[in-house]
Amino acid sequence: MTDQAVDPGSVRLAQDAAPEGRFLGRTRELKELRADIERAGLDTLSGRKAPRARVLLIAGRPGSGRTALAGELVREVAHRYPDGVLRARLSEPDGTRVPVGRVARELLDTLEAPAPAGAPEDELTEALRTALADRRVVLLLDDAADAEQVDALLPDNADCLAVAVSSGPLTGITDVRPCTLGGLDTKSAVELLSRFTGSVRITVDPRAAERLAEQCQGQPAALVLAGGWLAARPQAAVADLAKQLHTDPGQGTVVGRVLGLVHASLPASAARMLRLLGLAPAGLVDPHIAAALAGCSVETARTALDDFVAHGLLHAADSAQPPQYEVPCCLHALLHELARTHERPAELQLARARMLERTVRLLQSCRAITETDSPQAREKLLGMPRALRFPTPRAAADWLRSRRPALLAAARLAVADGELDTLARRLMSQLVRAMVAHFGTQAAASDLYDVHGLVLGVAERRRLPRERAAALLNLGDLDARTGRTSEALLRYRTALDAGREANDPYATGRAMESVGGAHLELGDYDRAADWFGRALAERLARGDRADAARLYGRIGAAHTYAGRYGEALRNWRAAVAGHRKNGDVAAQARALSELARVQEYAGRLEESLRTCREAVEWARRADDTRLRAALHLRLADSFDHLGDPASAALHRSTAERLLAEEAPEDDSQPEQRANTCEIRSTSAED
Repeated sequence: MTDQAVDPGSVRLAQDAAPEGRFLGRTRELKELRADIERAGLDTLSGRKAPRARVLLIAGRPGSGRTALAGELVREVAHRYPDGVLRARLSEPDGTRVPVGRVARELLDTLEAPAPAGAPEDELTEALRTALADRRVVLLLDDAADAEQVDALLPDNADCLAVAVSSGPLTGITDVRPCTLGGLDTKSAVELLSRFTGSVRITVDPRAAERLAEQCQGQPAALVLAGGWLAARPQAAVADLAKQLHTDPGQGTVVGRVLGLVHASLPASAARMLRLLGLAPAGLVDPHIAAALAGCSVETARTALDDFVAHGLLHAADSAQPPQYEVPCCLHALLHELARTHERPAELQLARARMLERTVRLLQSCRAITETDSPQAREKLLGMPRALRFPTPRAAADWLRSRRPALLAAARLAVADGELDTLARRLMSQLVRAMVAHFGTQAAASDLYDVHGLVLGVAERRRLPRERAAALLNLGDLDARTGRTSEALLRYRTALDAGREANDPYATGRAMESVGGAHLELGDYDRAADWFGRALAERLARGDRADAARLYGRIGAAHTYAGRYGEALRNWRAAVAGHRKNGDVAAQARALSELARVQEYAGRLEESLRTCREAVEWARRADDTRLRAALHLRLADSFDHLGDPASAALHRSTAERLLAEEAPEDDSQPEQRANTCEIRSTSAED
């Protein structure tokens, strides 16, 4: 059985778990939850087969150990579910509800059943239910905001189990009895403290340990913070901390009071870094993010983060390289409040700007290391500080993959902030380029769709028609690839208007051609030829001969589909002549191949044979083995039609020999972004 997690945010929180060793306490709760799995549901009692997965609900405040209890339950029952454990978090660290569609897509990706980019929420949840229909899995849904989220993700499969974690009841989901958590029992609370302090300090004053556990209300998060405070002060007695909490009860939750005490006892630089960690996107931190937020060196930040982990303030992601840390959800809002109290708004904005700028530079380095053939990229890479460089392309790809949730969250937060739109645009531009460079357009399509949607939002808010046109073109391309041609056509028409408003000939011409391509896909060949013709006129006016030759071919293809072979032949001949003038041998060979095809359709077999032989020669000069093989097969079919089986067999054997000699294509290389319309930025650095 494999334990599959959809993002780093779903790992067990430091405050919700014992730091090391076995799970503590909650014996009664675990027994009740295990019994609830076996309990007959309402459907069973009424004689009907259960239509959906059994749902268990663990309810409690953040910091009560609810996620740890859910994780322990899943660990105990996982052997019954051979297809694994899926984990997802349904709320951001700041409490924002995560869209159901995003969660469903992440779960589908984990199941290796990805859905088309930009698919609507209903389609994604239906695809998830289909993927889970014949599997036995445990679905752990952490930090659910409401019943609608959980209900939309439930498998229609009684052999699955869903464990939901929430702050309260999930009204609307039938047959669910919540397991409501209070504090740990005194014995378990004291044992949790002893894991930080050692047994001696507890043994010499057990009453003080019990008083401290009582003042922490048995909340695991508060106990971990208290234990970390004591671990950092070996000379302090447990009674000292209990006395401080008693004499200064403060306001707010017990976790907030203990965190305030811990924060006040830290050195000024460490305290400032700690409270600024609340600004980290998705609560995910690495040494670069911490260094940028606090304005210190990466090594200093790494040391501070490791100290925070040792004292229960952060959780270190398991085996993450480079190291990555998580701010527990129960501390996120508290750190935000500490930052607002101790930092001026301008300082917080500056910290955000430094963090985004560091992320942009890391993404530039991540992309540049893939451009090994570019002297400019190598020079730019060598000009970066050593701390920002990656040793190998593999290391850069691993960093991009591990930081993906945080990078996407950073883009969303930067756009929502509204005050850092220039940095947000640069961040999204570099994120798109890095993802395409390392993963390819197809593999990263879902993330690219989300990022281009964010770009569109910023462009519309800032009234930037050029960026708006680029985002619409990119979104239209992704829609077209996933079969949403009508939606793509609407985006292309809107992009055309934006390109004209910006007086951007590239965007305008590209939009015209894309509109034609959408009409071609929809079977409206007359409109397709018309729009390709408009794009051709624009290219000819600009003197762009290469694109003009290609567009002659697209017009020829539209006329071919419409059965107007005379118009098709004229345009394909113009395409051949254009490629010949441009010296593009490979394009000339492909255009000749299409010309021969149209001649064959028009019943001009002799002309088709001559053109096909000419295309074979140009394909040989272009070293395009696959095209040569295809042309020999077409010649074989033509000779069959002419009643010459011997010549047909000769050409067919030649094609087979060429295909056998052709080495298999390397599918591991990222897909080329031939038609990607870049996100424009006003920064010369991009």
